[in-house]
Amino acid sequence: MFSDNALAGDICATVITAAVASCVLRLWEETAKRGIFEQKVNRKMVHISFGLVFMLCWPMYSSGHQGALFAALIPGLNIVKMLLMGLGIWKDEATVKSMSRFGDYRELLKGPLYYVLTISIACTVYWRSSPITIAAICNLCAGDGVADIIGRKFGSQKLPYNSDKSIAGSVAMLIAGFIASVGYMHYFSSFGYLEESWEMVLGFFVASFASTLVESHPLSTVLDDNLTVGLATLVVGSFVF
Repeated sequence: MFSDNALAGDICATVITAAVASCVLRLWEETAKRGIFEQKVNRKMVHISFGLVFMLCWPMYSSGHQGALFAALIPGLNIVKMLLMGLGIWKDEATVKSMSRFGDYRELLKGPLYYVLTISIACTVYWRSSPITIAAICNLCAGDGVADIIGRKFGSQKLPYNSDKSIAGSVAMLIAGFIASVGYMHYFSSFGYLEESWEMVLGFFVASFASTLVESHPLSTVLDDNLTVGLATLVVGSFVF
């Protein structure tokens, strides 16, 4: 934001990003409190929007590791928040309702915590110049989030190897994760952070396909798909990009 003072620019960028992230979370807390959406849908809207909106703010930061660390403060603070709330130290009924499946604050120590951990790792380790970051966050947020919403509405036909997952949900995850990845490739390419190519597009498809297979596996239900999808995309991405 300030070409002559990277530190001041990163501080300002962090304040703005924190404000944007707070507004997004506040929006879904209010919809959950007012019962505008079904709780599961509301939770998935948080799931989809937080990571994607967070990435939109990255061009405000400086290049290099300093910018990545300042940006990672946002999900990092949410890691602390999930821990405090999941342990019952910090009470916030609206947040628990908007992020949990059954309204139990202890759920925040699983899916929501894995979610912000994955985003923090992708941001800190790979940052905006790596397609691995794009693939990890887009498949975790857009892919997994849309899969659940579509699967619940149109998922009457189940997968032969997992009765808890549907064909419609898996197809939706593949498409949403892939399209979001290509979209952010164009977005970051426009700032010169990476050079888009058809090979990268193919890599995004492979990463989205792999994350979809992992999410549909029964083991993901046992562990948590926020954990397995993020790890799978990071691992596969390291081979295809």
